[in-house]
Amino acid sequence: MSGHSKWSSIKHKKGATDAKRGKIFTKLIKEITVAARMGRGDPATNARLRTAIQAAKSENMPKDNIERAIKKGTGELEGVNYEDIIYEGYGPGGAAILIESLTDNKNRTVADIRYILSKAGGKLDVNGCVAWMFEKKGYIVVENSKVDEEILMEIAIDAGAEDVREDETNFEIITGPQDFEAVKTAIDKESIPYIVAEITMLPKSTVNLEGKEAEQMVRLMENLEDCDDVQKVYTNADIPEDILNNM
Repeated sequence: MSGHSKWSSIKHKKGATDAKRGKIFTKLIKEITVAARMGRGDPATNARLRTAIQAAKSENMPKDNIERAIKKGTGELEGVNYEDIIYEGYGPGGAAILIESLTDNKNRTVADIRYILSKAGGKLDVNGCVAWMFEKKGYIVVENSKVDEEILMEIAIDAGAEDVREDETNFEIITGPQDFEAVKTAIDKESIPYIVAEITMLPKSTVNLEGKEAEQMVRLMENLEDCDDVQKVYTNADIPEDILNNM
């Protein structure tokens, strides 16, 4: 299973403290606002907004918060204008890093990201340097103790999934972005619980990191995700699961 999937799975299993939850809400509100501004405020016709609302509900965000964020995006309420910017660079061991941000001050954001990367021995690089290493995919992770493999495989493939993979503890369901909602709906209909369900950027290949470099990468990912202007971070680093668990 890819380094990204291990990182996402363990991160979701760990849950969030109240302080972390505040940061999560801030990031989700930004995404809802921008999605509503770019594609209008009706989730039925705005896939990005629909996905953002689902993510907010999964984090138990109050309905009023979601509605206010939509109204800020559509201009019904006064709000901040955020710019959608992707940054690319490298981390320890030459692992690729793709960073999605929403910011109202790109000079501040690029300075913060550059500092976080350099502190971990990484670097910010030009647009396009690593984006080609990733593919946009629907991505769902189910613990293999929660469902029979054949049943999950039949449900997912029939609903349009491209692949179902397995490692020691999880099934990883991969879909095209356009088929993600249909596959997720099919799994929800069968009441199968999942750890992760999102549209993400999956690496086409991975870079194996061990020891100190792996630990540095984990800290770097955490520090980037703690940055207020950063929405999501992706890497092609394959980090041993014992290091992720220990940290």
